Amino acid sequence: MTMTPGSSSRGVLDGIVVADFSRVLAGPYATMLLADMGATVIKVESPTGDDTRAWQPPVRDDQATYFLSVNRNKHAIALDLKNDDDLATAHKLLGKADVFIENWKPGGLEKFGMDPAAVAQRYPHLVHASITGFGTNGGAHLPGYDLLAQAASGLMDITGEPESGGQKAGVAIFDVVTGLHATVGILGALQERQLSGKGQHIAVNLMSSALSGLVNQTSAYVAGGVVPTRMGNDHPSLAPYGPFAAGDQPLIIAVGNDGQFRRLAAALGVPELADDERYATNPARNAHREQLRAELEVHLQHKTASEWVEELRHVQIPCSEVFTIAQGVEFAQDIGLEPVQPAGAEQVPTVKHPIEYSRSQVTYDKAPPQLNEDADAILAWLHEDGPRRFDADMVTSRNNGG
Repeated sequence: MTMTPGSSSRGVLDGIVVADFSRVLAGPYATMLLADMGATVIKVESPTGDDTRAWQPPVRDDQATYFLSVNRNKHAIALDLKNDDDLATAHKLLGKADVFIENWKPGGLEKFGMDPAAVAQRYPHLVHASITGFGTNGGAHLPGYDLLAQAASGLMDITGEPESGGQKAGVAIFDVVTGLHATVGILGALQERQLSGKGQHIAVNLMSSALSGLVNQTSAYVAGGVVPTRMGNDHPSLAPYGPFAAGDQPLIIAVGNDGQFRRLAAALGVPELADDERYATNPARNAHREQLRAELEVHLQHKTASEWVEELRHVQIPCSEVFTIAQGVEFAQDIGLEPVQPAGAEQVPTVKHPIEYSRSQVTYDKAPPQLNEDADAILAWLHEDGPRRFDADMVTSRNNGG
């Protein structure tokens, strides 16, 4: 990364230590974001490792790409909390950490003295983030799988064609949203700790994150009493907004206002459509969306999707071809977003951190770790009386007589 004048080579969370007892996706995604921003993340796994280490295929060098996607920049140690020595090590880590994040089942950490009440009493400085599937009350017994949240929240019911059954999203979207919410909560609690000197407990769950993440769809029911239905690729409030058949393949057109529609009609050679009372306003276009689709597709047939993209973007009409994941990564590269960032000395390809800072640095210093990879350095740091800051290179050098 090229640093600008007045910039800092440190991440915004430099000096913050995160004890990461989470696994699979929501928690590890949150802690990877924190690690990218400069926090020291100690990833604590069971002796058998994070479940996603075995979620194969696909793989890279015998490592599951699922695990690689959310675990860069972390230092790994394996602990069996049923073992007294390992449990003591876990508590030493909590004593030196600033943040403790876990996604155990509600009540599962109580026998280890690591439940919210015990942590608040023993480690009042800690920001403790708990991730569950459906909260700690009536849904405490429900397993926290993203697919269940997609089903229970209504996302599956509004996804797919009207005549089809419910369809899940192509990614564990609510795990990701919950991970983002956990990150926001942690950052807020760290800021508040600056003022009060005290940590606090943060609770997030997949179901609440799902309902929040469904935004306008949930609001349609909560505020308007409307139960959203499946509309395929159409939008409930905008038209034209979705895929339309061009000369060779679908073309995405996303018209958000009347001015954009007027420019679209002119670009297609039928400016009179913008003055047609059926299409002149967004509510009218919504009421006549099928007639409008037929009108537009007659004219879209004259050129390929890529030709239309070039022409429509020239007049500022939001549009796109429908890409594969591979084409999407290539497109991001073409427009200068640098979506692939190699991590660590191993140069493991990872997806770029989504935030850019004008002064501070986002790092890709460490590849996703092997199981228990950093145990010696972590244990040496935990048992010394030195600073709370963990530096694996410094500890390793000192252990080797450096």
